[in-house]
Amino acid sequence: MPAPNIALVSGIRAASRQLVRELGFLNKTVAGTGFSASAVHALIEIGATQGINSRQLSDVLHLEKSTVSRLVKSLEERGSIRETASDTDARAKNLSLTDRGRATLGRINDFAESQVCEALERLDSVAQQRVLRGLQDYSDALGNSAPASRPARHRGEVTIQTGYVSGIIGAVVGLMAPRIDQQYHFGAAFEARIAADLAEFSSRLDASPNQIWRAEVTGQIVGSVSIDGQDLGSGLAHLRWFVVDPVFSGKGIGQALLAETLAFCDRQGFRETHLWTLKGLDAARYLYERHGFDLAEEYQGDQWGGNVTELKFVRSLPEARPNNA
Repeated sequence: MPAPNIALVSGIRAASRQLVRELGFLNKTVAGTGFSASAVHALIEIGATQGINSRQLSDVLHLEKSTVSRLVKSLEERGSIRETASDTDARAKNLSLTDRGRATLGRINDFAESQVCEALERLDSVAQQRVLRGLQDYSDALGNSAPASRPARHRGEVTIQTGYVSGIIGAVVGLMAPRIDQQYHFGAAFEARIAADLAEFSSRLDASPNQIWRAEVTGQIVGSVSIDGQDLGSGLAHLRWFVVDPVFSGKGIGQALLAETLAFCDRQGFRETHLWTLKGLDAARYLYERHGFDLAEEYQGDQWGGNVTELKFVRSLPEARPNNA
Protein backbone atom coordinates (compact mmCIF):
# COMPACT_ATOMS: atom_id res chain seq x y z
CA MET A 1 0.00 0.00 0.00
CA PRO A 2 1.38 3.48 -0.88
CA ALA A 3 2.10 5.82 2.02
CA PRO A 4 -0.40 8.74 2.06
CA ASN A 5 1.05 12.19 1.45
CA ILE A 6 0.66 15.04 3.95
CA ALA A 7 -1.86 16.92 1.79
CA LEU A 8 -4.15 13.86 1.69
CA VAL A 9 -3.89 13.38 5.46
CA SER A 10 -4.63 17.06 6.10
CA GLY A 11 -7.61 16.97 3.75
CA ILE A 12 -9.12 13.92 5.43
CA ARG A 13 -8.62 15.44 8.87
CA ALA A 14 -10.35 18.65 7.77
CA ALA A 15 -13.24 16.71 6.23
CA SER A 16 -13.57 14.60 9.39
CA ARG A 17 -13.78 17.72 11.57
CA GLN A 18 -16.43 19.21 9.30
CA LEU A 19 -18.37 15.93 9.36
CA VAL A 20 -18.36 15.88 13.17
CA ARG A 21 -19.61 19.48 13.25
CA GLU A 22 -22.30 18.97 10.60
CA LEU A 23 -23.63 15.88 12.38
CA GLY A 24 -23.93 17.90 15.57
CA PHE A 25 -21.54 15.89 17.73
CA LEU A 26 -20.05 19.02 19.30
CA ASN A 27 -23.40 19.85 20.88
CA LYS A 28 -24.36 18.65 24.35
CA THR A 29 -27.18 16.58 22.91
CA VAL A 30 -27.56 15.04 19.44
CA ALA A 31 -30.10 13.64 16.99
CA GLY A 32 -32.88 15.94 18.18
CA THR A 33 -32.99 14.32 21.63
CA GLY A 34 -32.00 15.26 25.13
CA PHE A 35 -29.31 12.59 25.07
CA SER A 36 -25.55 12.84 24.69
CA ALA A 37 -23.77 11.30 21.71
CA SER A 38 -22.65 8.30 23.78
CA ALA A 39 -26.20 7.73 25.06
CA VAL A 40 -27.61 7.88 21.53
CA HIS A 41 -25.03 5.36 20.31
CA ALA A 42 -25.81 3.11 23.28
CA LEU A 43 -29.54 3.15 22.51
CA ILE A 44 -28.84 2.29 18.86
CA GLU A 45 -26.59 -0.64 19.76
CA ILE A 46 -28.94 -1.98 22.46
CA GLY A 47 -31.84 -1.75 20.01
CA ALA A 48 -29.90 -3.45 17.20
CA THR A 49 -28.22 -6.18 19.26
CA GLN A 50 -30.66 -8.06 21.42
CA GLY A 51 -29.21 -9.57 24.59
CA ILE A 52 -26.14 -7.33 24.67
CA ASN A 53 -24.64 -6.79 28.12
CA SER A 54 -22.61 -3.92 29.58
CA ARG A 55 -19.25 -5.58 28.88
CA GLN A 56 -20.17 -6.15 25.26
CA LEU A 57 -21.53 -2.61 24.97
CA SER A 58 -18.22 -1.30 26.31
CA ASP A 59 -16.37 -3.20 23.58
CA VAL A 60 -18.70 -2.04 20.80
CA LEU A 61 -18.63 1.64 21.83
CA HIS A 62 -14.88 1.59 22.67
CA LEU A 63 -15.61 3.11 26.08
CA GLU A 64 -14.22 2.25 29.50
CA LYS A 65 -16.35 -0.14 31.54
CA SER A 66 -16.80 2.47 34.28
CA THR A 67 -18.08 4.98 31.71
CA VAL A 68 -20.55 2.46 30.29
CA SER A 69 -21.68 1.52 33.80
CA ARG A 70 -22.59 5.16 34.48
CA LEU A 71 -24.20 5.45 31.05
CA VAL A 72 -26.35 2.36 31.59
CA LYS A 73 -27.42 3.60 35.03
CA SER A 74 -28.42 6.97 33.58
CA LEU A 75 -30.45 5.41 30.76
CA GLU A 76 -32.14 3.06 33.22
CA GLU A 77 -33.04 5.94 35.53
CA ARG A 78 -34.58 7.78 32.58
CA GLY A 79 -36.73 4.76 31.78
CA SER A 80 -35.10 4.06 28.39
CA ILE A 81 -33.55 0.65 29.09
CA ARG A 82 -33.90 -2.23 31.50
CA GLU A 83 -31.47 -4.84 32.80
CA THR A 84 -32.50 -8.49 33.14
CA ALA A 85 -30.56 -11.50 34.36
CA SER A 86 -28.74 -13.39 31.62
CA ASP A 87 -29.81 -16.99 31.03
CA THR A 88 -26.28 -17.99 30.01
CA ASP A 89 -24.06 -16.03 32.42
CA ALA A 90 -25.13 -15.47 36.02
CA ARG A 91 -22.62 -12.64 36.33
CA ALA A 92 -24.01 -10.66 33.39
CA LYS A 93 -27.22 -8.70 32.83
CA ASN A 94 -28.79 -8.29 29.42
CA LEU A 95 -29.79 -4.83 28.27
CA SER A 96 -32.99 -4.12 26.34
CA LEU A 97 -35.06 -1.09 25.41
CA THR A 98 -38.25 -0.19 27.23
CA ASP A 99 -41.27 1.16 25.34
CA ARG A 100 -39.95 4.65 26.04
CA GLY A 101 -36.52 3.66 24.79
CA ARG A 102 -37.96 2.22 21.58
CA ALA A 103 -39.91 5.43 21.01
CA THR A 104 -36.72 7.47 21.53
CA LEU A 105 -34.80 5.20 19.16
CA GLY A 106 -37.53 5.68 16.56
CA ARG A 107 -37.08 9.45 16.78
CA ILE A 108 -33.30 9.09 16.56
CA ASN A 109 -33.60 6.94 13.44
CA ASP A 110 -36.10 9.33 11.83
CA PHE A 111 -33.81 12.29 12.55
CA ALA A 112 -30.68 10.54 11.25
CA GLU A 113 -32.35 9.15 8.12
CA SER A 114 -33.77 12.57 7.28
CA GLN A 115 -30.34 14.16 7.77
CA VAL A 116 -28.68 11.61 5.46
CA CYS A 117 -31.42 11.80 2.83
CA GLU A 118 -31.28 15.60 2.66
CA ALA A 119 -27.54 15.45 2.06
CA LEU A 120 -27.70 12.62 -0.50
CA GLU A 121 -30.42 14.40 -2.49
CA ARG A 122 -27.77 16.98 -3.41
CA LEU A 123 -25.62 14.29 -5.06
CA ASP A 124 -26.13 12.15 -8.15
CA SER A 125 -26.41 8.36 -7.82
CA VAL A 126 -22.73 7.78 -8.66
CA ALA A 127 -21.59 10.22 -5.97
CA GLN A 128 -24.01 8.66 -3.46
CA GLN A 129 -22.43 5.23 -3.94
CA ARG A 130 -18.97 6.78 -3.74
CA VAL A 131 -19.86 8.27 -0.35
CA LEU A 132 -21.05 4.89 0.92
CA ARG A 133 -17.99 2.98 -0.28
CA GLY A 134 -15.59 5.65 0.97
CA LEU A 135 -17.10 5.78 4.46
CA GLN A 136 -17.21 1.98 4.69
CA ASP A 137 -13.59 1.58 3.61
CA TYR A 138 -12.33 4.38 5.85
CA SER A 139 -14.23 3.22 8.96
CA ASP A 140 -13.05 -0.36 8.38
CA ALA A 141 -9.45 0.88 8.06
CA LEU A 142 -9.76 2.87 11.29
CA GLY A 143 -11.14 -0.21 13.05
CA ASN A 144 -8.26 -2.35 11.85
CA SER A 145 -5.77 0.13 13.33
CA ALA A 146 -7.34 0.09 16.80
CA PRO A 147 -5.00 1.38 19.54
CA ALA A 148 -3.58 -0.94 22.15
CA SER A 149 -5.85 0.61 24.79
CA ARG A 150 -8.90 -1.10 23.26
CA PRO A 151 -9.99 -4.49 24.63
CA ALA A 152 -7.63 -7.29 23.69
CA ARG A 153 -10.48 -9.47 22.45
CA HIS A 154 -10.80 -7.27 19.34
CA ARG A 155 -7.15 -7.53 18.41
CA GLY A 156 -7.07 -11.22 17.59
CA GLU A 157 -6.88 -12.13 13.92
CA VAL A 158 -10.24 -13.07 12.41
CA THR A 159 -10.17 -16.15 10.19
CA ILE A 160 -12.98 -17.53 8.04
CA GLN A 161 -13.11 -21.34 7.90
CA THR A 162 -15.43 -23.77 6.11
CA GLY A 163 -16.80 -27.17 6.99
CA TYR A 164 -18.00 -28.92 10.10
CA VAL A 165 -15.92 -28.67 13.26
CA SER A 166 -16.71 -30.17 16.64
CA GLY A 167 -18.82 -27.79 18.72
CA ILE A 168 -20.10 -25.62 15.87
CA ILE A 169 -23.75 -26.61 16.36
CA GLY A 170 -23.67 -25.60 20.03
CA ALA A 171 -21.72 -22.42 19.20
CA VAL A 172 -24.23 -21.26 16.58
CA VAL A 173 -27.21 -22.06 18.78
CA GLY A 174 -25.50 -20.27 21.69
CA LEU A 175 -25.04 -17.15 19.57
CA MET A 176 -28.51 -17.11 18.02
CA ALA A 177 -30.99 -18.30 20.63
CA PRO A 178 -30.41 -15.76 23.45
CA ARG A 179 -30.46 -12.83 21.02
CA ILE A 180 -33.68 -13.85 19.31
CA ASP A 181 -35.38 -14.84 22.55
CA GLN A 182 -34.53 -11.49 24.13
CA GLN A 183 -36.53 -9.68 21.44
CA TYR A 184 -39.23 -12.16 20.49
CA HIS A 185 -39.57 -14.45 23.56
CA PHE A 186 -39.96 -17.65 21.52
CA GLY A 187 -38.61 -19.77 24.36
CA ALA A 188 -37.21 -23.30 24.31
CA ALA A 189 -39.08 -24.37 21.17
CA PHE A 190 -37.08 -21.94 19.02
CA GLU A 191 -33.73 -23.04 20.45
CA ALA A 192 -34.62 -26.71 20.00
CA ARG A 193 -35.71 -26.07 16.40
CA ILE A 194 -32.43 -24.33 15.53
CA ALA A 195 -30.38 -27.12 17.06
CA ALA A 196 -32.38 -29.87 15.33
CA ASP A 197 -32.37 -28.19 11.91
CA LEU A 198 -28.67 -27.38 12.10
CA ALA A 199 -27.85 -30.93 13.18
CA GLU A 200 -29.86 -32.35 10.26
CA PHE A 201 -28.12 -29.95 7.84
CA SER A 202 -24.68 -30.88 9.21
CA SER A 203 -25.32 -34.49 8.20
CA ARG A 204 -25.62 -33.28 4.58
CA LEU A 205 -22.42 -31.24 4.42
CA ASP A 206 -20.73 -33.83 2.22
CA ALA A 207 -23.06 -32.76 -0.63
CA SER A 208 -21.40 -30.18 -2.89
CA PRO A 209 -24.29 -27.61 -2.85
CA ASN A 210 -24.08 -27.33 0.95
CA GLN A 211 -21.52 -25.46 3.04
CA ILE A 212 -21.05 -23.87 6.45
CA TRP A 213 -18.68 -21.03 7.31
CA ARG A 214 -17.42 -19.94 10.70
CA ALA A 215 -15.51 -16.87 11.82
CA GLU A 216 -12.91 -17.55 14.51
CA VAL A 217 -10.86 -15.31 16.77
CA THR A 218 -8.11 -17.10 18.68
CA GLY A 219 -9.97 -20.38 18.22
CA GLN A 220 -13.34 -19.07 19.40
CA ILE A 221 -16.32 -19.18 17.01
CA VAL A 222 -17.69 -15.63 16.82
CA GLY A 223 -19.90 -15.92 13.75
CA SER A 224 -21.34 -18.38 11.26
CA VAL A 225 -23.53 -18.73 8.17
CA SER A 226 -24.64 -21.66 6.02
CA ILE A 227 -25.85 -22.33 2.49
CA ASP A 228 -28.32 -25.17 2.03
CA GLY A 229 -28.40 -25.95 -1.67
CA GLN A 230 -30.86 -28.81 -1.45
CA ASP A 231 -33.97 -27.82 0.50
CA LEU A 232 -35.48 -25.24 -1.90
CA GLY A 233 -35.05 -27.16 -5.14
CA SER A 234 -32.72 -27.09 -8.14
CA GLY A 235 -30.88 -23.83 -8.77
CA LEU A 236 -31.94 -22.23 -5.48
CA ALA A 237 -29.75 -21.63 -2.44
CA HIS A 238 -31.04 -21.11 1.10
CA LEU A 239 -28.92 -18.84 3.30
CA ARG A 240 -29.40 -19.96 6.91
CA TRP A 241 -28.23 -19.36 10.49
CA PHE A 242 -26.36 -16.10 9.87
CA VAL A 243 -25.09 -14.73 13.18
CA VAL A 244 -22.20 -12.70 14.60
CA ASP A 245 -21.25 -12.30 18.26
CA PRO A 246 -22.38 -8.74 19.23
CA VAL A 247 -19.01 -8.15 20.89
CA PHE A 248 -17.51 -8.20 17.41
CA SER A 249 -20.13 -6.12 15.62
CA GLY A 250 -18.71 -3.38 13.45
CA LYS A 251 -15.51 -5.35 12.78
CA GLY A 252 -16.49 -6.48 9.28
CA ILE A 253 -17.06 -10.12 10.26
CA GLY A 254 -20.62 -10.22 8.95
CA GLN A 255 -19.53 -8.68 5.67
CA ALA A 256 -16.69 -11.19 5.32
CA LEU A 257 -18.99 -14.14 6.01
CA LEU A 258 -21.59 -12.95 3.50
CA ALA A 259 -18.94 -12.22 0.85
CA GLU A 260 -17.54 -15.77 1.15
CA THR A 261 -21.04 -17.24 1.13
CA LEU A 262 -22.26 -15.38 -1.94
CA ALA A 263 -19.06 -16.06 -3.86
CA PHE A 264 -19.74 -19.76 -3.21
CA CYS A 265 -23.32 -19.36 -4.47
CA ASP A 266 -22.10 -17.69 -7.66
CA ARG A 267 -19.49 -20.40 -8.27
CA GLN A 268 -22.16 -23.05 -7.78
CA GLY A 269 -24.33 -21.25 -10.32
CA PHE A 270 -27.41 -20.87 -8.08
CA ARG A 271 -29.75 -18.61 -10.02
CA GLU A 272 -31.19 -17.25 -6.76
CA THR A 273 -30.26 -17.18 -3.08
CA HIS A 274 -33.18 -16.93 -0.65
CA LEU A 275 -33.27 -16.11 3.06
CA TRP A 276 -35.93 -15.54 5.68
CA THR A 277 -35.55 -13.22 8.65
CA LEU A 278 -37.70 -11.40 11.20
CA LYS A 279 -38.76 -7.78 11.07
CA GLY A 280 -36.78 -5.75 13.59
CA LEU A 281 -33.38 -7.35 12.99
CA ASP A 282 -32.24 -4.16 11.27
CA ALA A 283 -28.47 -4.68 11.39
CA ALA A 284 -28.75 -7.99 9.53
CA ARG A 285 -31.23 -6.51 7.04
CA TYR A 286 -28.79 -3.71 6.24
CA LEU A 287 -26.08 -6.25 5.43
CA TYR A 288 -28.42 -8.31 3.25
CA GLU A 289 -29.50 -5.31 1.21
CA ARG A 290 -25.92 -4.11 0.90
CA HIS A 291 -24.98 -7.49 -0.61
CA GLY A 292 -27.66 -7.46 -3.30
CA PHE A 293 -30.69 -8.96 -1.55
CA ASP A 294 -34.10 -7.44 -2.27
CA LEU A 295 -37.20 -7.74 -0.10
CA ALA A 296 -39.51 -10.14 -1.95
CA GLU A 297 -42.26 -10.81 0.58
CA GLU A 298 -43.51 -9.68 3.99
CA TYR A 299 -46.07 -11.67 5.92
CA GLN A 300 -47.31 -12.63 9.39
CA GLY A 301 -46.10 -16.02 10.62
CA ASP A 302 -46.51 -18.09 13.77
CA GLN A 303 -44.18 -21.04 13.14
CA TRP A 304 -41.96 -20.01 16.07
CA GLY A 305 -44.77 -20.03 18.62
CA GLY A 306 -45.69 -16.35 18.40
CA ASN A 307 -47.13 -14.08 15.73
CA VAL A 308 -44.30 -12.11 14.10
CA THR A 309 -43.61 -10.37 10.81
CA GLU A 310 -41.36 -12.51 8.62
CA LEU A 311 -39.39 -11.13 5.68
CA LYS A 312 -38.22 -13.03 2.62
CA PHE A 313 -35.19 -11.68 0.73
CA VAL A 314 -33.92 -12.83 -2.66
CA ARG A 315 -30.63 -12.26 -4.46
CA SER A 316 -30.22 -13.22 -8.13
CA LEU A 317 -27.07 -14.54 -9.76
CA PRO A 318 -25.20 -11.36 -10.85
CA GLU A 319 -25.50 -11.95 -14.61
CA ALA A 320 -29.21 -12.64 -14.18
CA ARG A 321 -29.99 -9.29 -12.58
CA PRO A 322 -31.96 -6.82 -14.70
CA ASN A 323 -29.37 -4.02 -14.46
CA ASN A 324 -26.71 -6.40 -15.77
CA ALA A 325 -28.78 -7.58 -18.72
